[in-house]
Order: sequence, then structure tokens, then C-alpha cells
Amino acid sequence: MLIELQNLKILKGYLSPRALGLVMEWAAMHQNELLHAWEQALNHQIPDKIEPLK
Repeated sequence: MLIELQNLKILKGYLSPRALGLVMEWAAMHQNELLHAWEQALNHQIPDKIEPLK
């Protein structure tokens, strides 16, 4: 699954509707953290941990 972080648009792949719902819920809750972690990775830094979905 490939998801664009800026707008949470699905670019490629498939998940079951239930799994997709959970992933998108988590991504929406942590979108800023995901974007920050991506920037860290691009700068060859270890990304900060992000809280899992509870």
C-alpha cells in the first residue's frame, strides 16, 4: 500500500476495507508526526517513534 502523506491519498495497493479503515484512522491522527518522520528519514536521521493505534 502506498499512501501520499500530505493528503492521505491512496496511490497504489489494496487492503481489506477494515484494515484500510484502521490505517487511515491512524494516519489521520498522526499525519503531522508521519510528515516529520518522513523528513527525518530523507535527512538520513532515525525517525521518531509514532504511537500505534489503540
